[in-house]
Amino acid sequence: MIRLEKRPQPSRAFSWAAPLLAVLATFFFGGLLFAALGKDPVQSILTIFWQPLFGEFSFFYRPQLLIKGAPLVLIAIGLSLGFRAGIWNIGAEGQYIMGALFGAGFGLAFYPADSALIFPGMVLAGAFGGWIWAMIPAILKVRFGTNEILVSLMLVYVAEQFLASMSLGLMKNPEGFGFPGSRNLQQYPSAHNAELIAGSGMHWGVVAAMIAVIFAYVLLTRHRLGFAVRVTGEAPRAAKFSGVNPGRLVLFCLGTSGMLAGLAGLFEVSGPAGQVTIDFNTGYGFTAIIVAFLGRLHPIGIVLAGLLMALTYIGGDIAQSQLGLPAAAIQVFQGMLLFFLLAFDLFTNYRLRTGRTEAA
Repeated sequence: MIRLEKRPQPSRAFSWAAPLLAVLATFFFGGLLFAALGKDPVQSILTIFWQPLFGEFSFFYRPQLLIKGAPLVLIAIGLSLGFRAGIWNIGAEGQYIMGALFGAGFGLAFYPADSALIFPGMVLAGAFGGWIWAMIPAILKVRFGTNEILVSLMLVYVAEQFLASMSLGLMKNPEGFGFPGSRNLQQYPSAHNAELIAGSGMHWGVVAAMIAVIFAYVLLTRHRLGFAVRVTGEAPRAAKFSGVNPGRLVLFCLGTSGMLAGLAGLFEVSGPAGQVTIDFNTGYGFTAIIVAFLGRLHPIGIVLAGLLMALTYIGGDIAQSQLGLPAAAIQVFQGMLLFFLLAFDLFTNYRLRTGRTEAA
């Protein structure tokens, strides 16, 4: 008989091996998925992971790693702080949308003014938009004890309705011939998040992601607040005896994750996306959950996981165009990463035992 037995202590080796095993399992079962769709599994995997880095047009695709990876890393860093403390923000997608709306709204309000202060104002507005949207579940949890998972997730759908409303109404381009969507911010120099180095993919969103990684690392390893985050997640009872205020920690973790998600939305709408549209949100807020766990909730690990997920986005687009793989298959492939990571994480705290169980 096969049974799970709890380990006396969590396996540190298995904790760090789980992401690698999850990636390998995703390759294998993803290959089976592609084979079931009538595609060569080896060619499909190589197209996704090799072509963007070393293929014929890699000079074009490589900068996309920073463009696609920056919002994932920025959002995942914020989520990881809450996850470490046992505070589950599942609504980063909504905070990402609201950050984009607040930031773009600020910039469009001054159109067509030419001022160096507009873009910094957009950054502040974007951060505020994400922060205020995250504070709704935070305050409800602290004041009424509501479940932050449900509230933050439901607010994603409210944010999507706001996005549709703004695209069709208040932010609709008056010179857009009736098409939904705002003015193109890439054609508005004062509000455009342009590349800092042409052709590199490096823009202010990438810089913000790097700063967030450094901030999170220092916070978790050198600051008393980081200690409160870690001890609350690992030993909640000990956290109470050490003087941690749980309400303040909830406000900090949810507020910080919302602010970073809002910044990601602002940098995306003012840069690569260029405008507010009905389908502006591309699932970065949900994918960042995979990035956070794949990176073991560690800032450096999140950077590596963000680049890996960015690679699946870019390679997935190539596979769709060159091999005819459906977009849904690429999304399933990405989802497999989280599924297998959670599966292998089980063995960090449990191990398999075989043999008969003794009768009570």
